Amino acid sequence: MDSSSIIAFVPCRKGSQRVKQKNIKRFADIEGGLTRIKMQQLLECDRIDRIVISTDDEEVIKICEKVLSGTSKSYEIDRRPKELATSETSTDDLIKYVGDLIPEGNILWTHVTSPFINADIYADAITVYQQSKQEKRADSLLTVTKHQKFYWNSDSNPINYDRSIEKWPRTQTMDPIYELNSGIFLCDASIYRNLKDRVGKKPVMYELKERHALDVDWEEDFELAEILWLKNMGKDIKI
Repeated sequence: MDSSSIIAFVPCRKGSQRVKQKNIKRFADIEGGLTRIKMQQLLECDRIDRIVISTDDEEVIKICEKVLSGTSKSYEIDRRPKELATSETSTDDLIKYVGDLIPEGNILWTHVTSPFINADIYADAITVYQQSKQEKRADSLLTVTKHQKFYWNSDSNPINYDRSIEKWPRTQTMDPIYELNSGIFLCDASIYRNLKDRVGKKPVMYELKERHALDVDWEEDFELAEILWLKNMGKDIKI
């Protein structure tokens, strides 16, 4: 695997606390659920050279192997150590682990809990990343969701507009705030080793629509995602 390769890294630990077995439970009548959907999306993205699944869940392994075995896509199942597969595991510690696990290439960190980030979105994000690096405008990429709403801090003060100028400005005139939605983190493996991070010093922000950025974290998210999936299948959301 050469230094220009794109390696998708998918952390998928067992034991979700908010949504029981959310990674593998049936989703929108799809056996294998979110894990099967994500493997299929990554498999269909020609720009991704290799897939690395890091998990402590035997059911996740079975689903991944069922989708990926027999295909031309290179993949690896990493049986993650128990100490890095708990709800208390630090993301910083996992980043250090990934730096050792994938020492070379460009690491595209993504999650099965983002079912609406499909093969086309991955391909476009990779193109933006590579062009930005070539033009020396960025060293990494992360996905964001743009918000132009009324945001206040805990001191009851607005943080994205000035009430001394205009108490209730039109939202479209506000300075946008960008939420890091954790859909994609993309950078060279050297950043993991040198900065101990999954994003560099000069990332390009890749904006996702809110429906594409939806992350399944709570039971309500799971239910909403199922509704959106069933409504949009066959249109602009692909598996």
